[in-house]
Amino acid sequence: MVFPIGDDNRDRKTFPIVNYLLIALNVFVFIYWQRWGHNSEVTLGYSTVPAEILTGRDIVTQSLMEKDPITGNVTEYPGLGPTNIPVFLTLFTSMFMHGGIAHLAGNMLYLWIFGDNVEDAMGHIKYFFFYLLCGALASLCHVFSTLIFGPSLLIPSLGASGAISGVLGAYLRLFPGKRVHLLTFFIIISVPAFIAVGVWFAFQVVNGLGALGGDDAGGVAYAAHIGGFIVGLLLVGWFGKDYISRKRVAKASRGRFI
Repeated sequence: MVFPIGDDNRDRKTFPIVNYLLIALNVFVFIYWQRWGHNSEVTLGYSTVPAEILTGRDIVTQSLMEKDPITGNVTEYPGLGPTNIPVFLTLFTSMFMHGGIAHLAGNMLYLWIFGDNVEDAMGHIKYFFFYLLCGALASLCHVFSTLIFGPSLLIPSLGASGAISGVLGAYLRLFPGKRVHLLTFFIIISVPAFIAVGVWFAFQVVNGLGALGGDDAGGVAYAAHIGGFIVGLLLVGWFGKDYISRKRVAKASRGRFI
């Protein structure tokens, strides 16, 4: 298993207040609003449901009772709850909810490591809107992928992964050579961002293609990850244009004096 545990922040100049507030908001929603994931009415009412986005109307379904043929135990799977806001706003509410503690912890680890540098490059306000836009567009990628490839349009999706994928796309473009610290088999190694983030993206593509081929996706919306990453790569050209321009000027200036 390989996962990031930090990066080189020596060149960061600002305090990442927006990134920390986003992390705090995600944790607050999971603990207070979702009640540690046990409030299925809220979770299923404010997640992104592809059928609702495509039709523009709220869909409420009945709970499903399933009996285990071996043990005889009956399990209840809650149906979709009512959404008391325009359904299109679930593209935003869903990105602050999570399916469990591991889901939340994994997403917040990535946001904590990679988001602060992207915020430093873009500025606080631009980073905030960049994050929201990446999350919403990533969810739309999932919606249309579900429409084209399946499975059910009634399966809800939630989580910050789409927005964070956009942050990773921006990070790759802004800081391709920045060192990212990875924990692998109890050994810490440091590699350039283009390797760490590139491997992550390759994993999303391979698993996404596997899901299209009929394999079990494990409940992961890979289309949102891939779409969010590509959106982040594209949008950083505008949201981070001042930083990119400064880097180009600095590089050109160094070139003149060599």
